[in-house]
Amino acid sequence: MSTDLNSAANQFFSRREAMRPTALTWAKHLALLAVTFCTVTIAGLLPPFGIINDIFTDLNPQTWTETFYAILALPGAYLGELLRATNLFLTDAAVFKYGLSFSLSLLFILTSHEMGHYIACRLYGVDATLPFFIPTPPLIGPAGTFGAFIKIVSPLPSHRATFDIGVAGPIAGFVALIPVALLGFLTYKYAPSASPENLSGVIHFSDPLFFKLLGGIFGINPELSRESNPFYAAAWLGLLVTSLNLIPSGQLDGGHAVHAVFGERIHRWTGRIAFVAMIVLSISGLYFYNSPSGILFAILLGVMMRIRHPEPLDTTPLDFNRKIVAFLTLLIFVLCFTPFPIQIG
Repeated sequence: MSTDLNSAANQFFSRREAMRPTALTWAKHLALLAVTFCTVTIAGLLPPFGIINDIFTDLNPQTWTETFYAILALPGAYLGELLRATNLFLTDAAVFKYGLSFSLSLLFILTSHEMGHYIACRLYGVDATLPFFIPTPPLIGPAGTFGAFIKIVSPLPSHRATFDIGVAGPIAGFVALIPVALLGFLTYKYAPSASPENLSGVIHFSDPLFFKLLGGIFGINPELSRESNPFYAAAWLGLLVTSLNLIPSGQLDGGHAVHAVFGERIHRWTGRIAFVAMIVLSISGLYFYNSPSGILFAILLGVMMRIRHPEPLDTTPLDFNRKIVAFLTLLIFVLCFTPFPIQIG
């Protein structure tokens, strides 16, 4: 009976066509992309990634009273800094080039990731939305965005479809960020008096293994202080997003892959182990490296762990070739992951 049901499900999904977005849907998603493009462009000019570092210079409180009035003046000062960055973007060629280099590179990586999912959904006849891009105010969301996502709105037909849809995003995003990373290293410049003790600014971004390997190829030490580089920053963010998505928990991309390869029980335990591991990393990172990023990641995994993964209609195990792809996806995770990505020195 189960075999007949699996066969019927495969026949149904093999001949059905996924829903097509309407003109209104396209307009809505493109509008979100346009707003995200604006916020990412301006965010790319400001700290911690940009070349405009002299912000809020008028707010330098020395007493509690001055601090109180500085807080009251902060909304106006924030708006003023955004207008100043926008004006520089429109009037200064170097700033214009830097802002576009950052935003176009980062959005290229994010779009490639989400379109990997979306195209895989269409190939399997699975209904899914176009990518939703999430804009955030510059400085509040350091990159001007919280990323993007698609929403699957029909059942997953099989473990094979679950796996292919899950890994298509991070693989496409990783392939897309390779040329951006190469541009980052080809245009890499050390800051004056570069040394491990002279890190760029207060915030230090720890490099993943992929950047360390590229550094060895190009003869560059990423641990030294460097000048702001839009391609390097965009690729670094792309690696961070890819590693987070590949954590084997909930409905993250890594969770889809683990569920397809090992089943529901192992998927549930890997989510718990990942959550505990991130708690340990967040505490040790905060204590030893003054790195607060692990706390946010632990909260994310705590939420993901509570979301039950949908069971596909066909539970036939994956073939050997897809298990090889699963191993390669694990290798991508190793290249992208860094335990303490953001350190405050």
